[in-house]
Amino acid sequence: MAKREPRLIPLGYGKFVRADRIYALQPITGDSRGGGQRTLVWVEGVTDPIVASRTERTILHDMGQDAAAGTPI
Repeated sequence: MAKREPRLIPLGYGKFVRADRIYALQPITGDSRGGGQRTLVWVEGVTDPIVASRTERTILHDMGQDAAAGTPI
């Protein structure tokens, strides 16, 4: 059986991360949100979160987590 390559998830701003390395998504709220800043993405092996211009729901969708993305906040 051939090994499947990990899916790359676009975060915006030309940034991509491997889906299997994302361990947390944190919506940006309040005054910090804006100017394309929507979600903090916590990635294994990276000390600080990466700022994504996409919402946590669209990132979850791209990760194949459609059931989780449909739950109320």
